[in-house]
Amino acid sequence: MWEKVKSFASDFFVTGDPLIYGADVSIVLAAISIVFVMTYFKKWGWLWREWLTSVDHKKIGIMYILASFLMLFRGGVDALLMRAQLVVPEMEFLTPDHYNQIFTTHGVIMILFMAMPFMFGLFNVIVPLQIGARDVAFPFLNALSFWLFFSGAMLFNLSFVIGGSPDAGWLAYPPYSGLMHNPGPGQDFYIWGIQISGIGSLMTGINFIVTILKMRAPGMKLMKMPMFPWSVLSSCIAIIFSFPILTATLALLFLDRYAGAHFFTLDGGGNPMMYINLIWMWGHPEVYIIVLPAFGIFSEIVSTFAKKKLFGYKSMVYAMMIISILSFLVWAHHFFTMGSGADVNAFFALTTMLIAIPTGAKVFNWLFTMFRGKITFETPMLWTIGFIPCFVTGGMTGVLLSVAPADFQFHNSYFLVAHFHHVIIGGVVFGYFAGLYYWWPKLFGFKLHERIGKWAFWLWNIGFYLCFMPQYALGLMGMTRRVATYGWDKGWWEMNLVSTIGAGLMGIAFVVQVWQIVYSVKHLRKDRTGDPWNGRTLEWSIPSPAPLYNFATLPQVTAQDEWWEEKLLRDNGQSSSVPPALEPIHMPKNSGIPFVMSMFWFAAGFGFVFQWLWLIIAGLVGVAVCMLVHSFNYDNDYYISVDEIKRTEAAIREVPN
Repeated sequence: MWEKVKSFASDFFVTGDPLIYGADVSIVLAAISIVFVMTYFKKWGWLWREWLTSVDHKKIGIMYILASFLMLFRGGVDALLMRAQLVVPEMEFLTPDHYNQIFTTHGVIMILFMAMPFMFGLFNVIVPLQIGARDVAFPFLNALSFWLFFSGAMLFNLSFVIGGSPDAGWLAYPPYSGLMHNPGPGQDFYIWGIQISGIGSLMTGINFIVTILKMRAPGMKLMKMPMFPWSVLSSCIAIIFSFPILTATLALLFLDRYAGAHFFTLDGGGNPMMYINLIWMWGHPEVYIIVLPAFGIFSEIVSTFAKKKLFGYKSMVYAMMIISILSFLVWAHHFFTMGSGADVNAFFALTTMLIAIPTGAKVFNWLFTMFRGKITFETPMLWTIGFIPCFVTGGMTGVLLSVAPADFQFHNSYFLVAHFHHVIIGGVVFGYFAGLYYWWPKLFGFKLHERIGKWAFWLWNIGFYLCFMPQYALGLMGMTRRVATYGWDKGWWEMNLVSTIGAGLMGIAFVVQVWQIVYSVKHLRKDRTGDPWNGRTLEWSIPSPAPLYNFATLPQVTAQDEWWEEKLLRDNGQSSSVPPALEPIHMPKNSGIPFVMSMFWFAAGFGFVFQWLWLIIAGLVGVAVCMLVHSFNYDNDYYISVDEIKRTEAAIREVPN
């Protein structure tokens, strides 16, 4: 009996690597600490009532952002481990197998479990406030979206210590991801972690399209909307058309592995290139899905800190919607070398060049907005200005990659790695950092410490350029992606050393950001104005943090920058708007079903990974029961009384600045 237990444990848990043992100890200690703190301070009831069962879009947004920071830490550690392995030739810090696992998990985590939840967190916190809504269109679905994302992310990350991580690359190309070459559970963790979280992402896309189109404040026509909701709308349109492709593609791959199908195996009549086409039909729109909201964030910040109306508002709107459409017509530029022929390569080269036009136009809009503006250089504006040269560099190298003959030289080299990170870090991560700094006071009622924030900004930027600029040269010198080591004769070690130093500086910058948050909480200086940046849009017209119902009375919108125009009228003594009388506010009740349902999805996914039929059935039955219970739950809303609204407003507006 004991031998059977030992045999099962040795197969079930990842063993043999000191780094994994260290992670095991860290996970156990962290779990014990959390349980101890929650029990000692008697916070389990509070956690359940206020967070685990919440359908408040602001709390869901905060949970998304917190999860994103945890994933940024995990993915960042993966990056540092890879750079440590490549710092000098013939390094033996990581085994080749472990290196393959780390670059696979790094890519998946950073794109799907860091950038996506960061984006969804900002969607949740800001979009309803900017369009003058009290909630999202489907609060229950919104909570379910988050918990499905979270359970999928946890399932994927569990592979680190149980079963083994996937190692076929972040897009899992066959035949590497097929059962013959990848028989362990790692690839199934990949499939089901992404599948479960992807369902949540699709729900979020649907939810925010309906929210933006149907729940804008009275008078807010589409062309009076702030730019961030426009960017969210364009991103969500791409989500609802691209994520079903991902779901179907991974389902086919799972059938290949689980049921003996041969969709992607040549000797069974399938074709692995079909997988690569399908995955990039999702994969390239995904790049624009995560970068479009960053464009909206930069538009809001530039206008606020230049104290000017955004230049070329309509052209920005058209540019983002065009990008959303064109993003589906460029996928084959990822494999110009596959032998499709000159006609196919020419078509996708042209569409790739075309999509650069609306992308580049926005940069000029931001520059013209800043032109002759009264610019102040607070932290959000620094991140915005830092983004521009970084993203322009990434865009220019992207145009180089779009030239099919040149791509035969650049393909699969570190030139491509540098380009991709210029766009994703310089565009997406810098954008979301800018948004987080900008809207932090609206989330928590206080600003983050400016001086520490500027230290973090400079460390991030210096580290970024040190890390990735040498990689362009490495690519041109012949260094390909995914190599776990190299020889002294290659002449690559100097550039790799500089690149690793830059990665270390970015790691230090992340630690400084955590210190900034802790320091700001400890030395809290509460914002009593609700408008610490002298903002232009509706979220700054209400107290910080926003009350549960957001707006005591729905705003009446007459202009594009409604709050800015209202302040100008007040300053000139011309404001004659009289707020309407208070009325009871209809709000959704909290529900524990989304959390419970996601746990059943987690159980079903875990069962599929290890092919435990009993757990698959139990998990899916649990999901069905949760859906049934929710279908017959008619007590899912309530009204906030006028008296309670008055008490809340009096309390949050009590102390002037």
